[in-house]
Parts: sequence; C-alpha cells; structure tokens
Amino acid sequence: MSEPHQGQDHAHGHPSGRAHADRRGPDQGHGHGHGHGHGHGHGARDGAGGGRFGVWAARLRYVMVPHTHDSAAKTDAALESSARGMRALAVSFAVLAVTAVVQAVIVAFSGSVALLGDALHNIADALTALPLGIAFWLGRRAATRRFTYGYGRAEDLAGVFIVLAITASAALAGCEAIRRLADPHDIRAAGWVAVAGLVGFAGNEWVARYRIRVGREIGSAALVADGLHARTDGYTSLAVLVGAGGAAMGMPLADPIVGLLITGAICFVLRDAARQIWHRLMDAVDPALVEEAERLLAEVPGVRRAGAVRLRWIGHALRAEVEIVLDPGLTLVEAHAVAVEAEHRLIHGLPRLRAATVHADPDGPAGVEHHAVLVAHR
Repeated sequence: MSEPHQGQDHAHGHPSGRAHADRRGPDQGHGHGHGHGHGHGHGARDGAGGGRFGVWAARLRYVMVPHTHDSAAKTDAALESSARGMRALAVSFAVLAVTAVVQAVIVAFSGSVALLGDALHNIADALTALPLGIAFWLGRRAATRRFTYGYGRAEDLAGVFIVLAITASAALAGCEAIRRLADPHDIRAAGWVAVAGLVGFAGNEWVARYRIRVGREIGSAALVADGLHARTDGYTSLAVLVGAGGAAMGMPLADPIVGLLITGAICFVLRDAARQIWHRLMDAVDPALVEEAERLLAEVPGVRRAGAVRLRWIGHALRAEVEIVLDPGLTLVEAHAVAVEAEHRLIHGLPRLRAATVHADPDGPAGVEHHAVLVAHR
C-alpha cells in the first residue's frame, strides 16, 4: 500500500460518512516555505455560502499556487525559537556569573554572611539554566515512533524544576531572615556590601526582563518562569542592600526584617510561575486563540460551520485538532481540498501553530447520525 504524500492532509471515506485529515507526525505539516505572496486574503471569503464554487476555487488555488509541501520552513521556525531560547540562557548565565563574582570579591573583605548567601544563591540560580537548556536541546530532536509528538514537553518538566527552585529560594530566604532575627550581628564595609546588593539586583532584574521577553516571544512558559525566578533573586539582593543600610545606621534588625518582607514578595512571584507551568501541564490555552481559530475556519470557502476546536502547547509550539462541517454532497477529493485550505489558514492565522489535524463532518442528510457507532465510546 502506498504511503500518503507527506505535507498535506488526506481525507478518508468512513462508514460513518466522515472525511478527515491524515494524522501526521509533528514535522510533516505544511512547510509553508511556499512562494505565494500572502496578503492573507486567500481569495474570496464566502464562508458558509461558498458552496461548490468555493470548493472548486479552493481546489484550483491549491493546485495552481506554488507550494513546497515539505517540513523545512516549519522546522526552521521551531529550531530558530529553540536557538533564541538557548541564546537567552547563555547570555543571562554569563551576566549572573559576573554578578556572583563581583559579590564574592566584596564578601572576601566585608565578612557579610548575607552577601555570601546572596552570591552563592546567584551561582546556584544561574545553574537553573542547565535543565532548561537541556529541554530546548531535546525539543529540537525529531519525533520517533515512541515519542510521536516529539520532545517539546521537556520544557514543561524544566518549568517544574524551576518552580521548585523558586520554592527553595523562598524557604531559604525566610529561614535566614528568622535566624538573623534571633542572632543579629554587625557587618564591615557596609557601603561596599550595599554596592554589591545593587549589583545583584541590577544583574538579576536585567536577566529577568530578558528571559521573560524572549520566553513570551517564542511561547516558552518555562523560560518565562526562569525569568521570574531571576526576579526573586533580585529581591533577595535588595534585602542585602537595605540590611547594609540599616547596619550602617546602627539597626542590625533591619536586615532580617526586610528579609521577611522579601520572602513574601518571592511567594507572590512563585504563585505566578506555578500558575503558568500548571496551565501548560493541563493543556490550557488563551481562549482568544480558540475564538480566532473558529473565525478562521468559518471563513474557509466550503465550510458551513466550525465544530470542536482543540489547541495545546507542546514546548513552545501550538498544535490543533479541529472539526469542520461540510456539504454532504461533496466528493472525497472536494472535502479534502477544503480541509487542506482550513489547515492552511490556521497555520498562517494562529501564532506559533506548527500543525493542525482537520476532521470533516457531513452536514446531513436530516435524521442521519454519522457518529452513531462512536456514541458509546465518547
């Protein structure tokens, strides 16, 4: 039996009257390195009223317009996203390493235990880039017969690790603050310790903004969480700064009191990071994306209406499973052409959508239940 042509969906006739898209591997979607100049009008948008004219127009456009139905463009986009994530991790790791070295030098002549803890904390947190870097590397590997959707979920696992690291940061900061309340002591060279605190805050805040920005641009919740983690470290450095100021004014309790306040701030950041990772683990998406997918499907010539729409994140790429309702009089080839055009518009219309599976259902005839054999299984 011949294999279906990679890069496009193939409708199949079913006893239930269905014609649906072939289930393909993650890298076998529309490559869309094609040469047609997309103004994204995609022809007349006659929606549900397209009828057979709209169907044949879609078929003609599909045949005549140049397409490179390979996975190159989509794969390149995914690899570029991973490469940007790797660059963000490398640059931010270097910034945090320099920050920690500056703090360690000041620790050597100030004797500040708080600053020592902050420097060690920055080194340890810089190393959280390693599991996320491994996740980005894994995400670039091709899908296999065992991991048929690829390895993008490794990012979510790295996100769980980062949330645990933020939790540990909050616990350590709180314990250190309580210990200092019970046993306050003075520090030497308070001015230099304050400078080190400012350096720690500036370095961590820059890293936080950089990671969060890149994470949002490439759709990586784990990288955003790691950026929030860096922000918690900046708060810890601020505690060192304020504590040094209090010590210089003869108030040794200022350091632990501010430390407790910073612990509370870290807990708020932990809540946001945990919520983002929880949403990814539970396949949550922005409802606006679902609404946009429904709008795009309803405008495809030959589609009478959109059915169920399901979206999920796999790493920093989206996947879709959608249903469309068509004229029951269409031939298999005509239904297939409409399904291909539906996927085509979804890929161009939804950000970071890498592939879509389109299932076509006939709209009638009246009184016929095309899914009767499946009712007991749903």
